[in-house]
Amino acid sequence: MSDLGGIAKDLVARLRAADASGLNATLHWSDATVGAEAARVEALRGAGTVLPLEGMPVALKDNIVTTDAPTTCASRILEGYQSPYDATVVTRLRDAGALIAAKTNLDEFAMGSSTEHSAFGRVRHPTHPDRVPGGSSGGSAALVAAGVVPAALGSETGGSVRQPASFCGVVGIKPTYGRVSRFGLVAFGSSLDCVSVFGRTVADAGRVLEVIAGSDPRDATTVDAPPLVRETTPVSLQGLRIGLPAEYFPSDLDAGVRAGVDRVAAALRGMGADLVPVSLPHTPFAVPTYYVLAPAEAASNLARYDGVRYGVRRVGPAGDLPALYRATRGEGFGPEVRRRILVGTYVLSAGYYDAYYRKAQQVRNLIAADFSSAFAPGGVDLLLTPTTPTPAFKAGEKTDDPVAMYLADIFVCAVSLAGLPAMSLPAGRSGGLSIGAQLIAPAFGEARMIAVAAAIEAAIDADAEVR
Repeated sequence: MSDLGGIAKDLVARLRAADASGLNATLHWSDATVGAEAARVEALRGAGTVLPLEGMPVALKDNIVTTDAPTTCASRILEGYQSPYDATVVTRLRDAGALIAAKTNLDEFAMGSSTEHSAFGRVRHPTHPDRVPGGSSGGSAALVAAGVVPAALGSETGGSVRQPASFCGVVGIKPTYGRVSRFGLVAFGSSLDCVSVFGRTVADAGRVLEVIAGSDPRDATTVDAPPLVRETTPVSLQGLRIGLPAEYFPSDLDAGVRAGVDRVAAALRGMGADLVPVSLPHTPFAVPTYYVLAPAEAASNLARYDGVRYGVRRVGPAGDLPALYRATRGEGFGPEVRRRILVGTYVLSAGYYDAYYRKAQQVRNLIAADFSSAFAPGGVDLLLTPTTPTPAFKAGEKTDDPVAMYLADIFVCAVSLAGLPAMSLPAGRSGGLSIGAQLIAPAFGEARMIAVAAAIEAAIDADAEVR
């Protein structure tokens, strides 16, 4: 049985050390809340409750609501906001005996790929402070990579867990859309958002995903699928067909990233898998499609932050409601959030809806059809790709060029548009920087994907320099 008092004490020491180091990965935690979590788990244990995550510290991205800490989404407009309810995933973690460790920093409202767009300062990469940890779930990824917690929750709209997992050298799993409840996840893109998981190892991430998965009557988009049950014994990869999409290996792919994924491919061949070339021809359209649909949904979802119902109110001239909106939203939202609201409002506006939003939905269907064709009977069981085109880039390198930042999502956002499960796992290092390899599975194929990832994890040295 775990020593919950000792676990809580060690966790507090690690959180303090991380804050003192300037990592800037946490937004809310306290000795008192960590102690209360340990006491709660102790009470569950005393009642004889089965606790699959007994004593495991888990951090939460600060767009997942809790009653015992503020939920800010790293935005001034929600500064000090306290939710009256817990997210479903939080309830499930607590019921399973996890200790909620902290609320973590993120790109404001989860809009970004570097965690430089937080109203509370950027998150630093845990081993290379001049570089970004990825985003938007950079705080959660950094805490796991720094050894503060073994697992953390993030959210994925277009790669916001897999990309920082790759940059930070940890495991990141995005489930099938509908596998995990979104009740209590602050909405960005409602047809895309997925609560997702970071882990120090494949087993850590898989254990947490098992607990939080399942249908929820409070989220009509969840699917009543069979429970997610991981393989806990080694699986044979003999005859498994794994596709290598040509579009994910362009000629200008970073040499270190290519070498890392090649290591994983060689390990899979050595374990008996068949690697076959496939094509996902609409991949080049994934980024522009995503950056029409996601801002459109964001503009709709963020309309509720008006200075009347939620968050901070900035008062304009008396009786002037438009001035109230302008003042509140103009000061409360950061530049990246304002940019996406403007783009989303434009593509939904009269005269442009058909040209942009409707066309993007049609292309989304084509992207999903590419994956369906690859996974059709007689096709492949999984896909193997790089997670990101490059290792972690330097802080400030892309902040003045939003399009360059968006293009870095090329290998992750197509999966989100298709609603499929995918994960990033460490594949080695290039110049000391982590390289991530991505596995993509058919809908609700998480169990096999995780089992194959565990086999890869056991077969390669993820800290070795690639050649």
